[in-house]
Amino acid sequence: MKKYPIILSIAGSDSSGGAGIQADIKTISALGAYAATAITAITVQNTTGVTAIHPIPPSYVEGQIDAVMKDLSPEAVKIGMINDIQITRVIVKTLKKYQPSFVVFDPVMVSTSGSKLIEDNALQVITEELMPLTHLITPNISEAEVLLNRNIGDLEQMKTAAKELLSFGSQAVLIKGGHLTGKSMDDVLQLNSQSTPFIFSELHIESQNVHGTGCTLSSAIATFLALGYEMHQAVEKAKKYVTGAIEAGKDVRTGHGSGPLNHFYAPVPMKIVEA
Repeated sequence: MKKYPIILSIAGSDSSGGAGIQADIKTISALGAYAATAITAITVQNTTGVTAIHPIPPSYVEGQIDAVMKDLSPEAVKIGMINDIQITRVIVKTLKKYQPSFVVFDPVMVSTSGSKLIEDNALQVITEELMPLTHLITPNISEAEVLLNRNIGDLEQMKTAAKELLSFGSQAVLIKGGHLTGKSMDDVLQLNSQSTPFIFSELHIESQNVHGTGCTLSSAIATFLALGYEMHQAVEKAKKYVTGAIEAGKDVRTGHGSGPLNHFYAPVPMKIVEA
């Protein structure tokens, strides 16, 4: 008996197709795995911004996760946008119930265009109940600043912040440095099992098409973990994939704002492994 490596994405839907569930499906598929989904919210958005968010009833979110877990048994779970406290608690409940091998959480709080995507009362539940169940959290600079309630201005501060964020209980923290100025795109990966962080650097690519970059990176990491890579290897390969997707899509116009990456610039065949 054989099977596909399966990744469950728990995230919001992006009507413009560049971020959220849609970006996750494209990423997981492009990297040769099988994407299953549980939608947490429907957003009204395009490349210029988010104008409305409608949360899915918590019981339906729980039902989606249960249906996938019972039948497909995914190797990894990627969690993206969580809009309210009830949905957060449903996700916590199901993670405790099924205990997937890998949980990657991208704490989406603000969209690329600057729109707020999370309710204030959900943040405490996320930090106290959800993060301790994760293997990796992937905040960008802005999200790390919200979580730590202070500014982060350079690489050394990112290293310090990554260690501090481990206090929320995740096994590893990846702070994405794409919001800092400079020619180098530096990300810091801190594992709770070692004192020295991994630094991943790529040259900055001039492009307005970066919508869904964080969603793409986190789902790529989850995919590579499901494919058997160690955490630092999965992050390195995911970062290179995202860099390639940005480069391949930088000269393409999709919409009038921040357009999407080119997720299928180098697709690989679907992996088939022993069950």
